[in-house]
Amino acid sequence: MSDLLVDVKREPLQASFSDEANPLGLDGIEFIEYATPKPQALGQVLEMMGFKPVARHRSRAVLLYRQGGLNIVLNANPVDAKGAAHGGEAPTISAIALRVRDARAAFNFVRERGAWEVPTKAEVMELNIPAIHGAGGSRIYFVDRYKEFSIYDVDFIPIPSVDQYPAATAGLHFFGVVQYIGPERSYDWMEFYSALFGMQIIPDDQRFGIMPKGKLLRSPALSDGASFMLQLIEPEINVLDADERLQRIGLGVPDVLQAVRALRHLGIEFVETQAAHTESRGAITKTYLGSVVFELVQSERTSPHATHLVSSLPHEGAA
Repeated sequence: MSDLLVDVKREPLQASFSDEANPLGLDGIEFIEYATPKPQALGQVLEMMGFKPVARHRSRAVLLYRQGGLNIVLNANPVDAKGAAHGGEAPTISAIALRVRDARAAFNFVRERGAWEVPTKAEVMELNIPAIHGAGGSRIYFVDRYKEFSIYDVDFIPIPSVDQYPAATAGLHFFGVVQYIGPERSYDWMEFYSALFGMQIIPDDQRFGIMPKGKLLRSPALSDGASFMLQLIEPEINVLDADERLQRIGLGVPDVLQAVRALRHLGIEFVETQAAHTESRGAITKTYLGSVVFELVQSERTSPHATHLVSSLPHEGAA
């Protein structure tokens, strides 16, 4: 069980989570965390992407941004920000939190199979959320409180007069994460994610979006029947940047062209070149603050709080 500092009734397990193909009871992405020494600048980018700041951490310089079913944690705690960015100024995807059936059981399962534990220290009235090391010094957290009672009910204080569940712009939802890996490291990482998380390799002829590089893995089926993706990309030949890291977030949308119009209306710019340009399959934003980029992928899945904010916008074709 999770090391919660409050006594609450555990949510009932779902029968589908007993499947051997999903040993962790993996049920999606709870949040993705950015570490940054410049939270205001990153906050502006997130708001242009449709996110709203909804809560502050009780004891640390951490903000929760949300839209629909998407949660992004912005961590400006000086020690975390400096460590995750390796002393640089650019924001870094420093953690991903996975929803699981039982956080402590999931943590023990992956640790027994070689995962490296991240020591965590909770302050008074905070949660102790188990975590392991991920790519480039990032963390992978395991969360089992994400329905009627969530981790934010303990660790965060809602910002007054702010809607805690703002609607998702154009049906945005988590589609997956892109991870840059070292040369000839694909097999190592595919083994890591398949052995520890039950992720399955997708054949090379099955591709999504407009950036079909590297290797794709799919999570086990989630409780709603959907799944999320992980894309592993090795550096090009003669490219000196071989650092391993979580590079960008992939966001699914039912209609890419409508989503691009809505986000452009909020101020987001998209890459429009011969190699990467907006089309019905996907789109990719420009890089903000030296490292922050979002990829849109056509996906029918929508969040429970999703809404289309594009009906009043003028029509705009693909670039």
